[in-house]
Amino acid sequence: MNTHRPQPLVSVGMPVRNCGKTLSAAIRSILWQTYPHWELLILDDGSTDKTVEIARSFDDSRIRVLVDGVRRGLPARLNEAIAQSKGEYLARMDGDDVAYPERLERQIRFLEGHPDVDLLGAGILVFRGEGQPMGTRAILLTHAEICRRPWAGFYLPHSTWMAKTAWIREYRYRPQAVRLEDQDLMLRAYQHSNFASLSEILLAYREDSFSVRKALTTRYQFVKLLAREPLICGNNRLLAWRGIVGHILKAMVEVVAVATGLTYRILWHRAKPVDQPALSRWQQLWSELETLEMPTPLVSEIAQR
Repeated sequence: MNTHRPQPLVSVGMPVRNCGKTLSAAIRSILWQTYPHWELLILDDGSTDKTVEIARSFDDSRIRVLVDGVRRGLPARLNEAIAQSKGEYLARMDGDDVAYPERLERQIRFLEGHPDVDLLGAGILVFRGEGQPMGTRAILLTHAEICRRPWAGFYLPHSTWMAKTAWIREYRYRPQAVRLEDQDLMLRAYQHSNFASLSEILLAYREDSFSVRKALTTRYQFVKLLAREPLICGNNRLLAWRGIVGHILKAMVEVVAVATGLTYRILWHRAKPVDQPALSRWQQLWSELETLEMPTPLVSEIAQR
């Protein structure tokens, strides 16, 4: 990391709706970051549980809780985070995720050392319930790998994003891209941008259930996008149709998975087993998150400079 200038501020945008059961762990995981130069923007989207009360219970000047009592949807809240951000970089996170303590530090170090990269992801561990690890996901590291088949979608987990704030302000999220806001943004940006990912697992992503309605909505929106904007495939209609057929087939698999009650057996083929070092690391982190006493944040030497 460049130490000849002040360390950049990172804004963490966390849209939330009815996250009362999971929000405390998500916020703690940011408070425990080894990189201290952050602000956390918690953007409530009309919650009806104790989400706002929990968010406001954390006494840290770096946390801003934005509440208007209205449900506007995820794209609108993400754009609100972009508008409210004071940081040079903007990181994404959901109210049921858990960031590993070194997440911000590792991503900042990479972006500071690779100024040509606009958007950076990282590896994820998927978990359920009370910290039950379910697997990890394949990681694509370079722009060429991530963008190899844009008509099929980009693999760069949305919750792991850290982007240059100026870059993401240029593209923003489109409100009409329901359940496809990240893919839509990448589709519009990839030909003029540079994406990358770290191989290291830096975020735990909660996946307690599978909603066939949400999955079908995503597939439908992607098919509409491919049909409406053939330039995504370089005006190659064959590739566009290939993408459309692929998403329809995937939708059929998801319907069968739910109808037969084999959701996780059929759909978890995407997951890779968690190796022992990664499993031990996660179990240690989850155990710390469950403790009633807040441990002293680990601040690395690089964060203290």
